[in-house]
Amino acid sequence: MGRSRRTIPEELLLLALDPATGTTAQPQSLDLGLAGAQLVELALAGRIAPDGDRIAVVMPRPTGDPTLDSALELLRRRGSPVRAVHWIGGPRLGLRQIYLAHLERCGMVHAVAGQMCGVLPTTRYQATDTAISREIRTRLDSAIRTGVPPDPRTAALAALAHAVGLGKHLYPGNEGRSSRSRLRDLIRHDPMGGLVAHAVMDVQNGVAAQPRRDRAPAQPAVRATASAVPMQPRRTGAMARVAAH
Repeated sequence: MGRSRRTIPEELLLLALDPATGTTAQPQSLDLGLAGAQLVELALAGRIAPDGDRIAVVMPRPTGDPTLDSALELLRRRGSPVRAVHWIGGPRLGLRQIYLAHLERCGMVHAVAGQMCGVLPTTRYQATDTAISREIRTRLDSAIRTGVPPDPRTAALAALAHAVGLGKHLYPGNEGRSSRSRLRDLIRHDPMGGLVAHAVMDVQNGVAAQPRRDRAPAQPAVRATASAVPMQPRRTGAMARVAAH
């Protein structure tokens, strides 16, 4: 993968970077969004593919991008498809700092040392070429304004921007309400982007920690015969209605 094209994780981070303060918006959820953006980028590169709500490696050959290849190798080592929500919510926090350092090495941002309250050392990041950030924002604005289905990369970027809460950063206040709504609607234009965006939101809502109810062995109980009913005298709710039929 050449450096002539920016990756979706890079674009998501540049969108989140505030040019005035040098800090990133939504820092806590941004790590989750970057993990999801890696999945979308790997899918566009033909390395992984969705399998229901799971992610399967279909081509383990490296892309040439070290941050993406690290994620691809971790997925390969799993040996079997992994649920997107478990992957995104896994113990790989710190992606924001990894990608900030990556963007600095690529010359897209430069670090500015400073202090907080005159004591604590801080590092802020400024874009070296604001035209890049403007081009990314223009693509997003165009998709929102025109209503024309965007290309898969822009659609996935929009879905992830919504999922991590960048809408209120990009389109603040009451005047930005309709734009935030249209940003959310763009999630439907890219299946992979939609999958990972929903996974990001599920992790934030704590869904990843909950067992999947659709895997509960409910079918045998539904198919119980009349001869089995006396052995199960206590039935409530849906089970009682099934037995009544």
